[in-house]
Amino acid sequence: MTAYLDHAATTPMLPVAARVLAEQAVRTGNPSSLHGSGRAARRVVEESRERLAAALGARPSEVVWTSGGTEADNLAVKGLFWARRTQDPGRRRLLVSAVEHHAVLDPAFWMAEHAGAELVLLPVDADGVLDVEALRDELERNGDQAALISVMWANNEVGALQPLDDVVALARRHGVPVHADAVQAVGQVPVDFAASGLDALTVSGHKAGGPGGTGALLARRGLELTPVLHGGGQERGVRSGTLDFALLASFAAAVDAAVAARPSSAPRLAALRDELVAGVLGTVPGAVLRGPADAARRLPANAHLTFAGCEGDSLLYLLDSAGVEASTGSACQAGVPRPSHVLLAMGVSETDARGALRFTLGHTSTSDDVAAVLDVLPGVVERARAAGLAGVA
Repeated sequence: MTAYLDHAATTPMLPVAARVLAEQAVRTGNPSSLHGSGRAARRVVEESRERLAAALGARPSEVVWTSGGTEADNLAVKGLFWARRTQDPGRRRLLVSAVEHHAVLDPAFWMAEHAGAELVLLPVDADGVLDVEALRDELERNGDQAALISVMWANNEVGALQPLDDVVALARRHGVPVHADAVQAVGQVPVDFAASGLDALTVSGHKAGGPGGTGALLARRGLELTPVLHGGGQERGVRSGTLDFALLASFAAAVDAAVAARPSSAPRLAALRDELVAGVLGTVPGAVLRGPADAARRLPANAHLTFAGCEGDSLLYLLDSAGVEASTGSACQAGVPRPSHVLLAMGVSETDARGALRFTLGHTSTSDDVAAVLDVLPGVVERARAAGLAGVA
């Protein structure tokens, strides 16, 4: 039996989302068509828009459907930068935290290389939390040149919750729009778009118990966005493409259900997380918890640990062979293990960063899953340490 502890990568579909998808998938209709089937499909799209907006504290008109979190992040980073530069050619500085998901970092680097952006990577502390004073200093020196700030709601690797209230307050003084990737936060912590003061927010379907290939960018009314995709002019001309009403209905149902369940699910997952962390730290020498130790400052379902002297990929494969599925939280490019950019930004040494494991819980997680990890992990770490680090004599 497999213990699945990689819910941050994707979580199983919620029953309500699967049911809605099955019900809608057999229907026919293009939401842009004017005949009866098209109007029926359009009705589903708009009802789903209303449902998603209500769950996230937004207006329906602020929901822009996308194919997922990556597209929504690209639309935010590129679309906001281009729009701001058009309004004021002097605003070329693009401010993003150094621990952003690659769906934000990569388009930001691309904009620096191809679109004239001046990229500023904002530092974080040892817990992976944004250095607010560094942002304050940057804005005081160059606020009139800033086009956009992008700081995630919660880090996908170490689970650190970011000080968005402070970010938004500083940005407002300088007239700079703020985007947050909230892909990991929805369903785990309260997410209210209106109350946040954000200008744009990204959400993804398959991270919240919905289907893959679905996402949305919440963009406040009046926010100028330059389209990244061009075509039929759907979604107010901001994001062209035929909408899949069945997927969107399932996506909205999943987010609605995940948000409604959060008051009970978050404490349950936090208890399992604490049980896992205590068990690992108590049985595996050299294990270090990364991210905020204060449970109130991290996602309830996230446990990120490093194991000195181990290669993350070795840990991952050994766990997998023992029936435990987790993640390293780091990228592997061209077959060469590379440490996580998040851990490096936190000041973790490259050697220690290479021995990372991320355990993330979800709605199907139980104490049996935790027990399975604790049963096999000490032996796995011992074997991985015996194998040593790749490329180290």
